[in-house]
Amino acid sequence: MLEYLLKRILYAVPIALGVSLVCFLLVHIAPGDPLVSVLPADASQEMQEQLRAAYGFDKPLPVQFGLWIWRALGGDLGFSIATGRPVAAEVWRAIGNTFMLAVFAAAFGFLVGAFLGFVAGYYRGTWVDRASSALAVAGISLPHYWLGMVLVIIFSVQLNWLPATGAGPGGSADWEWDWQHMRHLILPALTMSVIPLGIVARSVRALVSDILSQEFVDALRAKGLSERGIFLHILKNAAPTGLAVMGLQLGYLLGGSILIETVFAWPGSGFLLGNAILQRDLPLLQGNILVLAMFFVTLNLLVDLVQTWLDPRIKRG
Repeated sequence: MLEYLLKRILYAVPIALGVSLVCFLLVHIAPGDPLVSVLPADASQEMQEQLRAAYGFDKPLPVQFGLWIWRALGGDLGFSIATGRPVAAEVWRAIGNTFMLAVFAAAFGFLVGAFLGFVAGYYRGTWVDRASSALAVAGISLPHYWLGMVLVIIFSVQLNWLPATGAGPGGSADWEWDWQHMRHLILPALTMSVIPLGIVARSVRALVSDILSQEFVDALRAKGLSERGIFLHILKNAAPTGLAVMGLQLGYLLGGSILIETVFAWPGSGFLLGNAILQRDLPLLQGNILVLAMFFVTLNLLVDLVQTWLDPRIKRG
């Protein structure tokens, strides 16, 4: 297991470097000057050059990339052009808010999606299968930002049950685990959970249906094994693939959703990313994308290790 762990970590290193390079180049090939937002309209050429030198934009791209990676390894992601605050502090605050939202969305989406998928696959061809599949397809097909606005209209405007925006009465800075703050999580978490719920349900349904059609299930029934025992065998065989699907969906949730966090004014990584794009804040944009990408790479590594622990055949393959 240790050898496999070291091998997977070695595989993850070039992926992380490649993702870092893509993140760096994407924001540089975009048109426009990132310093326009902070330079006065009558800025002299000397002032422009001084500001470019301060942010390192006067150096060749390979040198900029090397310095950026070196500082990032030490936790220094530079300073925001728009606010002047450290990028690392801005990004980690936003990541924390998105992580909190993603955990609640994943808990609801994965549990309900796995349940619907197992029920639909176990009773395939029945009305239960059709109803569960229809609900899953609707979850994938509905635009989540539109669903968020509908939920706001119903539960915030008309019924006045839940708050429409924000991360708490005083913002996310003074977050507490009480009902007044938790109320702000419900609508955005529910909206964010819809797409992974549908994807997990469809994937688990296909897995369970395929496993039930295999010969070993008939052999287990012929030996007189109870339905509970058969269910446990199906669960064990479906777990590795289902876990991979859930890991990818959790990565997408941790990446945040610009539209959902914008609709609910949730101060997460997606909301921060949207502001950085609009303000052409290169250091903030690069730092945010880099941290999210590293989260995704790390999460995939953890999923691979858990899959191997659940099913040793993956390691042998």
